[in-house]
Amino acid sequence: MEEAPMSCDCFVSLPPGSRDNHVIFGKNSDRPRDEVQEVVHFPAASHSPGSTLECTYIQIPQLEHTHAVILSKPAWMWGAEMGANDQGVCIGNEAVWTRETVNSEEALLGMDLVRLGLERGDSAWAALTVITGLLEQYGQGGQCREDPAPFSYHNTFLLVDREAAWVLETSGRLWVAQKITEGVKNISNQLTIGSEISAEHPELRSVAQAQGWWDGEGEFNFSQVFSPENPPARMELAKQRYKGGTELLHHHDGAVTAEVMMSILRDKASGICMDSGGFCTTGSMVSILPRDTSLPCIHFFTATPDPSRSIFKPFVFSDSCTPVLGVVSPQFGPEDPVRKQPRFQSQVDRRHELYKCHQVALSIMETHPNEGSAILEILRELESQCLSEISAMLNGEIPGQDLGELFFDCVDAEIKFYQ
Repeated sequence: MEEAPMSCDCFVSLPPGSRDNHVIFGKNSDRPRDEVQEVVHFPAASHSPGSTLECTYIQIPQLEHTHAVILSKPAWMWGAEMGANDQGVCIGNEAVWTRETVNSEEALLGMDLVRLGLERGDSAWAALTVITGLLEQYGQGGQCREDPAPFSYHNTFLLVDREAAWVLETSGRLWVAQKITEGVKNISNQLTIGSEISAEHPELRSVAQAQGWWDGEGEFNFSQVFSPENPPARMELAKQRYKGGTELLHHHDGAVTAEVMMSILRDKASGICMDSGGFCTTGSMVSILPRDTSLPCIHFFTATPDPSRSIFKPFVFSDSCTPVLGVVSPQFGPEDPVRKQPRFQSQVDRRHELYKCHQVALSIMETHPNEGSAILEILRELESQCLSEISAMLNGEIPGQDLGELFFDCVDAEIKFYQ
């Protein structure tokens, strides 16, 4: 088994777990250390009937309409680690291994399924049906990192909207889902759904029985039946991290806010925030989904590694979202090593402007701790001020501003500060 990510975690808090009448979503994306994660916005779009869509590795039919999305994604792939759409849906995914053999042949990546769910689903449940339908039709598989060394996995997903959350766990084309309507929940690099099953693939149990994994009698516990007998060491470590994340969530149960979620994603003692080894936290996301549909959803992205040394910048869907080129990576067209066969035979520089500036700041933090602490303190103050203003706006204490410019302004201010 190839080395797997040590820390990839998704969290959600639904009332009464949240302090306010909001659903709070959070995710750390842990990927290969030098991989660049960009934040990209695609507006809602209409497509010609019969047109096709080029995903990371394969083509599939395009829909006539797709929702606007904001995505935090590895710059080399079409899909995304996490993101949101203009319908108030957020999705994140995690790598897992099961008793079924992982498909290394090119199909849909789990990250492709995240993006497809957001582009095509107007609720968490609708996005789940999009993902499971595509999973059954096209399967999941293919190289999951920008490297010729084999690395593939199955996927689990946390899908969230203003009303509920769904945990979706997959094994090949099979799947099982659990609905969460209140309180707090987290997922990590392991199967977590036991017998609390809300929906499942129609052949899930018959396949398990035919494989000899389940005797067909008594209670069906998905995680017990489908977890590998000899799981990878990294998957075993995820159990400790999952427990730590659960403890952090329950410690704040009834008081979870965006700030609390950010503090959880920054927690290094639990391993949730990782900045050492071959894999590290390369991007982070937190979302506020108010139950009051007259209020906008607010999505925060770092667009840079290590949330403990980055700041979260807010994005709000608007009819006038200014393109934020400072967090978009260069494009290499047909000459991209991902597109040329055989794939991944060379590397290109995918760093965007904010990433480059942040690298300089990280170097200062590591070599000149006092100066680095001063830089981080100023950035955190900017983040805190922004969070306070957004909280006041959501509480009706101050009028909403031109929210469509928020993300552009914050990224621009951060780049200028670094420079």
